Amino acid sequence: NRDNVSLVDLRRTPVESITTSGLRTTEENYEFDVLVYATGFDAMTGSLLRIEFEGAGGLRLSDAWKDGPRTFLGIQIAGFPNLSTITGPGSPSVLVNMPVAIEHHVEWIADCIAHMQERGQTRVEATASAQDAWVEHVIEVADFSLIGKGESWYVGANIPGKPRVIAPYTGGQPLYRERCEAVANEDYAGMEFSA
Repeated sequence: NRDNVSLVDLRRTPVESITTSGLRTTEENYEFDVLVYATGFDAMTGSLLRIEFEGAGGLRLSDAWKDGPRTFLGIQIAGFPNLSTITGPGSPSVLVNMPVAIEHHVEWIADCIAHMQERGQTRVEATASAQDAWVEHVIEVADFSLIGKGESWYVGANIPGKPRVIAPYTGGQPLYRERCEAVANEDYAGMEFSA
């Protein structure tokens, strides 16, 4: 609503070139003091996939997630022992207050590690069945809204070839915390521990 701001639909009038003073679309020249390139991002999975994690038996995360991300609580991944993700796919992450979500995950993971230490265990991994059940729950909860129906980065639509999967948990932080607490209170149900 300000005179010095323009809304430009780059799908309708794409960028033709970067100029010495800004950029040119198919319809107009724009002058800027600064041009910031923000060409897109691979939210929720991109940074994890670029690390090229290798799990049990040499399983690569990119292979495990070839049809989209699958996690247990957005924290653990079946086939990847001792790998915990902070605000990973399947957690509320980007849909809630991110620092609060991060603190919750860090505390939950620290409690899980303490649980392991008390029992002399050195390895933890989500079971495939617990992960499958969680993924189904994430999809079920998302079906109550339109978030998974849009062409947004929430489903990976901004990355050509990326599987369309609802990445964030849409049930909200309170319900999510209840689920995480229930897992911990049931001796970390859905997770396997070993020494």
